[in-house]
Amino acid sequence: MFEQLTQLVQQFGQEAVVNNDAVPNEHNEAVMEEAGNSIFASLEKMASSGNVNQLAGLLKGNNVQDPSNPAVQQITQQLSGSLGEKFGLSSSAAAGVAGSLIPKVLGSLVNKANDPNDSFQITDIINSISGGGAQGSSIMDAISKYGAQFGLDQNADGKLDISDAIVATKSKGGIGGFLGRLFGR
Repeated sequence: MFEQLTQLVQQFGQEAVVNNDAVPNEHNEAVMEEAGNSIFASLEKMASSGNVNQLAGLLKGNNVQDPSNPAVQQITQQLSGSLGEKFGLSSSAAAGVAGSLIPKVLGSLVNKANDPNDSFQITDIINSISGGGAQGSSIMDAISKYGAQFGLDQNADGKLDISDAIVATKSKGGIGGFLGRLFGR
């Protein structure tokens, strides 16, 4: 997951960092690296602190590009503080970089993870930030809860699980269509 995150930061960092006069050129790479680290650390913190509903909503794509989304705000504030502290950027410059970069990177990361045609999947994010442990299953449980609310319970047993995926593979769209519906695609 970290590799995909780094690529997205590089992609969107051109405008937010490299072409930004408020960021000294000698800090461009380090600022982008800090952005990737900050996003990853913030997602890990959400998973480990029990904010699974907030994280599940974010990974599902709920307003992921909206700067007023509480999860996006949290990550943006984390990066903004870090940029000011580590690179001496003014609070307005740091907030500008973080506010421009975070929603775009998160939106693209979630879109890639929710694209059934992309080899990168939502479970990759969850396993990376949770270490594949109990938090990962809690996050998946929260995503399943939301999925059941949106009519993705294929066999009407009240939960989203592998049985629903099996039913979906036999129906039009297969597993890709099922996962697309699960994550709002």
